[in-house]
Amino acid sequence: MQVGWGQVFAWRMRRQLLEPLGEAGASEIVGRLCGVQAQVWSVAGLNVALRQAKPEPGGVDRDVDGRSLMKTWAMRGTLHLLRPRDARACLSLMANTGSWLKPSWTRAAGVTPAQVDELTEEVAEILDGAVLTRDELVARLVAHRRFAGMERVLRSGWGSVLKPLAWRGVLCHGPNQGNRVTFTGPASRFGAAWGPMPEPDEAAPEVIAAYLGAYGPATPDAFDRWLSLNATSRPQLRRWFADMGDRLTEVDVEGRKALILTEHADELAGTAPCEGIRLLGGFDQYVLGPGTRDEAVLAQEHRAAVSRAAGWISPVILREGRIVGVWEVLGRELVVTPFPGTARLPLRALEREAGRVARASGTDRLPVRVA
Repeated sequence: MQVGWGQVFAWRMRRQLLEPLGEAGASEIVGRLCGVQAQVWSVAGLNVALRQAKPEPGGVDRDVDGRSLMKTWAMRGTLHLLRPRDARACLSLMANTGSWLKPSWTRAAGVTPAQVDELTEEVAEILDGAVLTRDELVARLVAHRRFAGMERVLRSGWGSVLKPLAWRGVLCHGPNQGNRVTFTGPASRFGAAWGPMPEPDEAAPEVIAAYLGAYGPATPDAFDRWLSLNATSRPQLRRWFADMGDRLTEVDVEGRKALILTEHADELAGTAPCEGIRLLGGFDQYVLGPGTRDEAVLAQEHRAAVSRAAGWISPVILREGRIVGVWEVLGRELVVTPFPGTARLPLRALEREAGRVARASGTDRLPVRVA
């Protein structure tokens, strides 16, 4: 089966609810995208709202408060929004990497694998039915002699020591108390929507199918880069994909061999390349799914403008599904910076998209200026 990148981009945009825009709510959008990165809370809300025909700026907050969405450390060790019923499988695969078992992690974190096991057990008990701020949780832990020397690493804003606990399903973010983060136990917060953690071999087909359903066609390496920054064992990864058998179909995308769910193959083959302009927020899943190193989506010479220092991913401009520039809000203007050599972008389309960004951000209007 042979397809072009124009077809792939158009199919991905349809699957990611970017074209056409619809009426889906926040939790449905997060589910379709297999999670939404939430390092920056306002940006996560923007990226969800930009997939709605009538943007709902407060939709993410409502669904988090209503417990149909959870916030926790997940793929690539970053904070994500996930539906509780989807989160268990993703977290199982993150725990499977065993990052805290590596000597390099122990040296950096100053915590041994045995201490992580002890923390897991203790935090599960402390957070059962409780919601605690970081200060409250740390105070409860360091009151025990065996954890007394961990106060500094437990208070780290990066959460390095808490991430393995999230992946093991004993900790997630609770409702904020003003500007203070809280933690709670997923089982007590989500009840029947949570359930026991699946084994990795049980979780893998679920997560692979969800990923390919939004970001396919893709290779196993692309999947694992999105999941764990390629921390999964190569033989295990190959086995997971091989075990899916005829659920997967190989596709030739202009010389690149990749996989798609068989149930989507005919739809992809019949998809026409897309046209038009879309503005996406920072850390958008359209970019993070294949990754900024995928030259089909983002020319390598422009990668530095999108993937910036400290892991920051810029808001981007799509033209026919490819990234052709970046944008930012400066003062009361939306400033567009096309990449060098990009054909002139139609101002009317940019103004239409700027209007969507304004509505999704809960503001009135954002005039466009092309840098």
